[in-house]
Amino acid sequence: DTITRRFRYDVALVSALKDLEEDIMEGLRESGMEDSTCTSGFSVMIKECCDGMGDVSEKHGGGPVVPEKAVRFSFTIMSVSVLADDEVEEVTIFTEPKPNSELSCKPLCLMFVDESDRETLTAVLGPIVAERNAMKESRLILSIGGLLRSFRFHFRGTGYDEKMVREMEGLEASGSTYICTLCDSSRAEAAQNMVLHSITRSHEENLERYEIWRTNPFSESADELRDRVKGISAKPFLETQPTLDALHCDIGNATEFYKI
Repeated sequence: DTITRRFRYDVALVSALKDLEEDIMEGLRESGMEDSTCTSGFSVMIKECCDGMGDVSEKHGGGPVVPEKAVRFSFTIMSVSVLADDEVEEVTIFTEPKPNSELSCKPLCLMFVDESDRETLTAVLGPIVAERNAMKESRLILSIGGLLRSFRFHFRGTGYDEKMVREMEGLEASGSTYICTLCDSSRAEAAQNMVLHSITRSHEENLERYEIWRTNPFSESADELRDRVKGISAKPFLETQPTLDALHCDIGNATEFYKI
């Protein structure tokens, strides 16, 4: 009856960093930072990915019957940098050479769930979100190269496609009038104006809009209310940083194409 298998987020990150131990030490040597001076000030940039894996029931056969769809949540260590005690600027000591490769992508959670089943997805990913939020505020002490070193983590969710972003940020599904996951443009507005789109959405604002949707403080009709919250219809549960993803070119990119 298991629908999900997962690692604890901090345990998975420790494992991934230990795998990079030699690379980190080499980076420190190349930067001329003596081992003894660098025990704190390490920053780790994490790219998160989450996507549906499609129909998995027919692929292998012979095993137990499983629900049709699977979703995988994974992460990649993009870079490790260090700010030495007496320095002003961070020095990057490790950069993932193949950031989009499957080989650098570490699975964190595998779940048998349809990615559009919002309730199940929220329930399964809820604990991951809690662990991730706890790690944003804390430091991890880990032995690297024989010395205890202190790491901080920064999370960037750029490996979600548009459908997942909508699911996690509480937006209406892909047939919505509001087409962009980064701004409040409607289809009509985007068709009229291909250039002036700015990234306006934030996780906090989506949470506030959900509260307005839930409580309807101005006693508006369904249509008026929907227009006010711009298509937020569920509680956002995972903050996805609005960084443009090469895979899904949102309409905010049109400006760049016009410049080119």
